[in-house]
Amino acid sequence: MPFFKDADEVYQYLGGVFVEASKTEVGPKMAAADIDLTIYYTDPESVMTIKMHGDNIEVLTGEENEDADVKLYMTADTGDKYWRGEYNLAVGLAKGQVKAKGPVNKILKLVPLTKPLFPMYREGVAAKDGAAV
Repeated sequence: MPFFKDADEVYQYLGGVFVEASKTEVGPKMAAADIDLTIYYTDPESVMTIKMHGDNIEVLTGEENEDADVKLYMTADTGDKYWRGEYNLAVGLAKGQVKAKGPVNKILKLVPLTKPLFPMYREGVAAKDGAAV
């Protein structure tokens, strides 16, 4: 059974981590990547575009960007595991568990920047974890 019950929860938690990142010292570093990233999730079906430019991160939930620099395709559970620090994105890409279109190296450069956000994400889903028991 998927961790997220619907797209709204995906946006709240997986989209929310990008929103929260923009409020930390990590945000401007991620925004400096100067890319648009669209993530397509399954189980439940959902899509979001994260625009990282200048020193700003903008999250557009329910919106795809056909012209995004990088597009990622994965299950929402994979996204959850990544933000918990339990999933290696590079290995997932190599194994085909995560699909990508565009210059993947741009996303892989962001991966080290996201590690300080893992505890914040785990704290954010803690109440949902408790409800899932």
